[in-house]
Amino acid sequence: MAVDREQVLRSAAALLTRKATATMDEVARAAGISRATLHRHFAGRDALVRALESLGIAECEAALEEARTDEGPAAEAVRRLVRAMEPSAALLAFLYTENQLFEGEEQNEGWARIDAGLTELFRRGQESGEFRIDLTPAWLTEALYGLLASGAWAVAEGRVARNDFTHMIAELLLGGALRREEP
Repeated sequence: MAVDREQVLRSAAALLTRKATATMDEVARAAGISRATLHRHFAGRDALVRALESLGIAECEAALEEARTDEGPAAEAVRRLVRAMEPSAALLAFLYTENQLFEGEEQNEGWARIDAGLTELFRRGQESGEFRIDLTPAWLTEALYGLLASGAWAVAEGRVARNDFTHMIAELLLGGALRREEP
């Protein structure tokens, strides 16, 4: 029987999102394969995490493209982006906690591409007068990552309804980012 690598990655992501300390044995069980089969595809936890990182980057880049972040008002583009990223939010929440992915010189350049796309969206919103200029685009990008991760954990824990995810994330972020008319 052929092993569907993407199905194994999605099973691993689902488990690791709920239990970041899961062992490779637990990952194999969750994927419905033996540990030996898992090991043939991923030499160890680091290789599995790196494969999950590649999947996460691909999904983020696809969400950026789907959201058409360079079209229309920036606030609407943020809403489209959060909606497009929602299916990947749990995987991003897991990756967000994996410090080894963001340290040193081996950082995947895919994150830099994603950061650049998000930063450009927030910069565009500032230049159009939609977003506050006292919050840097880099900070708004980090805030978005944090809210996506927190929202994913809240949904996974059952503290937040999945149907409310996009609205709550986008509106909280925009509530702080939108420029207000001064009295």
